Amino acid sequence: QVQLVESGGGLVQAGGSLRLSCTASGRTFSSYTMGWFRQTPGKEREFVAGISVNGASSYFADSVKGRFTISRDNAKNTAYLQMNSLKPEDTAVYYCVVRNGVLVPTTPRAGDYWGQGTQVTVSS
Repeated sequence: QVQLVESGGGLVQAGGSLRLSCTASGRTFSSYTMGWFRQTPGKEREFVAGISVNGASSYFADSVKGRFTISRDNAKNTAYLQMNSLKPEDTAVYYCVVRNGVLVPTTPRAGDYWGQGTQVTVSS
């Protein structure tokens, strides 16, 4: 079992930045790929970014490419989502997810572990 806790959400003006953190406990974080998703009311959860086990490979949704970066510190059991040049359409609840194996979570699967989510609100 893996427990995930996100932090770093909040209210920011358009053009601003936020850094989300996702800290894992329970099992060896370094054996999991991880990702970030977001969800707004009435919509399905959508992929934002993902990163490989060793951090060498990362993937992004087209809507955030060039603005968001993803990283991880396996020694701290923590992954990060740096969000720059934020837009009002980035407003959502952001969730981190980890998956045992080599496939980066770009779509939800049974067996994935999810955090509770953190709200990001970007004002215009």
